[in-house]
Amino acid sequence: MTPPYGPSRLALPRPAGHPLSEAVRRAGWMPAYHPCTHFQPTGSAPPQPFTSVDALLALSPAGARTVAADLPAGLTCLVQGQGTADALGRQDLELLLPATARAEALWELLRASFPEGGDFLLVRGERSRGYLEGMAQDTAWTLHPWITHREAPADPLPPLDGVSALLALSPLQAEVLAPQAGGVLRFAWGRATAAAFTRAGVPPHGWCEPKVDLLVEMLAHHLTKEESPC
Repeated sequence: MTPPYGPSRLALPRPAGHPLSEAVRRAGWMPAYHPCTHFQPTGSAPPQPFTSVDALLALSPAGARTVAADLPAGLTCLVQGQGTADALGRQDLELLLPATARAEALWELLRASFPEGGDFLLVRGERSRGYLEGMAQDTAWTLHPWITHREAPADPLPPLDGVSALLALSPLQAEVLAPQAGGVLRFAWGRATAAAFTRAGVPPHGWCEPKVDLLVEMLAHHLTKEESPC
C-alpha cells in the first residue's frame, strides 16, 4: 500500500534531534513531533533526607530535571543514561552511568558500586514499572521511591494530521492516541504500551522491547511492507 502523504511520516512524542527521533529517521521514516502527553511535577519531598542515603538513582530525564536544583553538591547519582545525566545539568555531582540505558543495567551498577548494600533514593514517575523496587526487595539495597512527576495528557491534544503511522512510548500515550489512531499504523514501545492499545480497541501493528536497535528493526520492516504495491 502506498503511503498517502509522500515520504512516510511517523508521529512520536519526541522532538527533532532526540535519539528516538533519530532512530525513526534511520529506519527510513520521517519523524513528526506530536506531544500527546507532558510531565507534571508532583511537588513531593524526598522520603528520606539526602544526608541519610548513600546515593540517588534517577530513571529518566523528566525525573532528573524535577530534582536537579534540590540535590546537594557531591551527592552520588546513578543515572539510567546520558540523557538523564544531561538533564541534571550539574557539574558538582558524582555521576555513575551503566553500560546501557536500562533499569536492569542500573541495578547491576548499583550492586557493583555499593557491594555492601545501603539506602538509596529512587527518583521515578508515577507509572514507573517498578523493576528496581522488585529486584531490591528483601536485599541489602533499600530503595526509597521518590515519585517526583506524573505523565498527563496534552490539553488540547494536537491533531494527528499528515502522518501514516505513530509511535506511543507509554501506556498513557497509547490510551490518549487510540481515539485518533484508527486510520494509521500503530507502533508501541514496550509490552505494556502494546497492551494499552489493545485494551482501547486498536491493537498495534507492531511493538518492540524498549531498545533503540529493536525499534529501528521494527519500523524498517513495516516501512518495507507499507511501500509494497497492494
